[in-house]
Amino acid sequence: MGEEPAARGIVFDLDGLMFNTEDLYEEVGAQLLKRRGKKFTQSLLDAMMGRPTTIALGMMIDWYGLDATVPELVAESDALFPAVLDARLEPMPGFMELMEALERAELPRGVATSSRLPFVRDVLSRFELEPRFQFVLTAENVTHGKPDPEVYHLASTQLGLDPRHVMVLEDSANGCRAAVSAGTYCVAVPGRHSENHNFDGCRFIAESLADPRIYHALGLSPPIS
Repeated sequence: MGEEPAARGIVFDLDGLMFNTEDLYEEVGAQLLKRRGKKFTQSLLDAMMGRPTTIALGMMIDWYGLDATVPELVAESDALFPAVLDARLEPMPGFMELMEALERAELPRGVATSSRLPFVRDVLSRFELEPRFQFVLTAENVTHGKPDPEVYHLASTQLGLDPRHVMVLEDSANGCRAAVSAGTYCVAVPGRHSENHNFDGCRFIAESLADPRIYHALGLSPPIS
């Protein structure tokens, strides 16, 4: 008998995990603040990462005492993002290969992100990805955003699995806190913005989405390097 896989389904965060959108959020955030004579610091980015858009922009306003409202910044961001996505949106290394392996194995998969549905649909549609997931959960599906565990409790229910058997891939401390609190098999996959975050409670910290330990925990054959 082979070893039983640790995880029987998987949930992906989106920003900074599936796509390089954390880079793009930083670019747009820097533009918002430059218009107001401020700089987008790493400390502010760390505090905002993984949180719902309205919460993150509220933090930006409070951080600098900006004379702006959350709806105003949301509208500005929405106006800036399409051109940035057109020019710079890319999948993160190893993501497409992992998706193909999951599909071959017929493992259930979903997305749980703090971003808003229109943005998520825009990003996924550019790579025809939404139909390849069993579900997509966004900020609109929960009352309490990450780091609250609500979205990962809901994702486990959607998969019909005990949270212990749900692998969650996250790139930020706030996202990992949510996944760990929900009792899932949480794996941190930090990027440039989050390499110094605290990932206490995660099963391991992966080098990338091509990390063989991710494949092993799902009972998949690792990619050929």
